[in-house]
Amino acid sequence: DVQLVESGGGSVQAGGSLALSCAASGAFGSGMCMGWFRQALGKQREGVAIIHTSGRFIYYLDSVKDRFTISQDNDKKTLYVQMNSLKPEDTAMYYCAARFGTWYSCGNSADAYTYWGQGTQVTVS
Repeated sequence: DVQLVESGGGSVQAGGSLALSCAASGAFGSGMCMGWFRQALGKQREGVAIIHTSGRFIYYLDSVKDRFTISQDNDKKTLYVQMNSLKPEDTAMYYCAARFGTWYSCGNSADAYTYWGQGTQVTVS
């Protein structure tokens, strides 16, 4: 089993920045797709940024390209996302998620991910 714990959410004005972290523990290992998803009120959960632990796959939702940067520290078992130029439409609960798989199997569908953190709220006003 893999446990994920997010941190770093909060409130920020439009144009500001926030950084989220996701600490993994348990059976975390190489060969995992890890990512950030978000869910705004009344909307479906969507994949924001995905990375494979090998570094061979990175995905960004179009609306966050050039503003968000996903990164990882596999030694620390930690996933990050740096969010710049935040907009009110980025307001959502942000979740860290993971699944075992090859880099070419990584996708942005929430249904494909096995392990989830509890979420951290990001509010942009």
